[in-house]
Amino acid sequence: MASKATSIKLFSISTPQMRAFHLTWMAFFVCFFAWFACAPLMPVIKGEFGLTAAQIANINIAAVAVTIIVRLIVGPLCDHFGPRKAYTGLLLLGSIPVIGVAFAQSYESFLFFRLAIGAAGASFVITQYHTSVMFAPKVVGTANAAAAGWGNAGGGVAQAAMPLLMTAMIMLGVSEGFGWRAALIVPGVLMIVMAFVYYRYTQDCPQGNFKELRAAGIAIEGGKKGGWDSFKLAAANYRVWLLFITYGACFGIEIFIHNIAATYYVDHFKLSLAQAGMAAGSFGLLALFARALGGWVSDQFAAGGNLNNRVNLLFVLMLGEGAGLLLFAHAGNAALAVAAMLVFGLFTHMACGATYAVVPFVDKRALGGVAGIIGAGGNVGAVAAGFLMKGTGDVQQTLSILGVLVAISALCALAARFSSATVQETAIATA
Repeated sequence: MASKATSIKLFSISTPQMRAFHLTWMAFFVCFFAWFACAPLMPVIKGEFGLTAAQIANINIAAVAVTIIVRLIVGPLCDHFGPRKAYTGLLLLGSIPVIGVAFAQSYESFLFFRLAIGAAGASFVITQYHTSVMFAPKVVGTANAAAAGWGNAGGGVAQAAMPLLMTAMIMLGVSEGFGWRAALIVPGVLMIVMAFVYYRYTQDCPQGNFKELRAAGIAIEGGKKGGWDSFKLAAANYRVWLLFITYGACFGIEIFIHNIAATYYVDHFKLSLAQAGMAAGSFGLLALFARALGGWVSDQFAAGGNLNNRVNLLFVLMLGEGAGLLLFAHAGNAALAVAAMLVFGLFTHMACGATYAVVPFVDKRALGGVAGIIGAGGNVGAVAAGFLMKGTGDVQQTLSILGVLVAISALCALAARFSSATVQETAIATA
């Protein structure tokens, strides 16, 4: 019977494990592209709807708020229905508001669709779930981080590509108002196409699909508990909530920066829309390698059999992120701001990868619940950052406060250390 992959054969799609690996990051890329497609166009959308600073803050909060709920739900759904069906359903349902936002005619309707688009962010949980059940402990950190990192890059590509796509539409002779709307239809269509590809070419785990395996009486790791049982098991584990905080402080900051970076560069440094999009996009494009690097380094640190080296690494990365964020907040010009953003972005993406290199070891009985709750923490962090910015009314002050809070949250990584019995058990399993 098929088992978890013990290596990552990057240029192969001949096995179910590698097909799942490549299609999960591709699906995640499309979802993240769709999720952040509006952000780089906000300076134009702001003018069309006459948006106030408070309304823009509400839109940024809405973009990440609903994802909290959907992430909590979708993890246990993976345990129950399997990641294949869960991802297909999310892609199809998520495409509706992505296309719908192009038809918004007021602040209220735009806010509604922006809120609903946030469901696409739950794709991350399914991506991490699917790679976790497909790859063995010694490479699962790298697999999780690489798939998530390459998928995350969709946010960075959206920052750079959406202004160019809108410009291309305008060059075809349409108005600016129609151009941004036509550009936003593109990611919605891509989600529909990806849904059919995912359903057709993946399976839930190395042995097959959950439904058929359960019918045959075959036990499923990661899907042993479904739905509410999975959620309850995960919620009772204190390490889940500690990692919930650390993920809020790394991934939450990441998506907060995605939402405000382009507008910040336009307003604060007077860059053009295209220049701001490229600057903001560079942060997201770090995900192409930095998140995978965090997972890979975590795997290397744990190679000697000490699982706690994973959380020690996470602690160091969180401290680096906090320090880099403070540098970005006090950058005096655009060039220095971009350089500082890339420094703290490297730590941020690596910390995200290092967090999910720990996730598969927290509670194997409820992988979906664990992945879902910790994943939701990222969006809680982003929402909290959004409310903080709304309260201060100043981006620089918000970034400074966030830098201090991130550094403090690093302590949660140390508090999540595993018992000696768990460390020994994992060392035997990975030997």
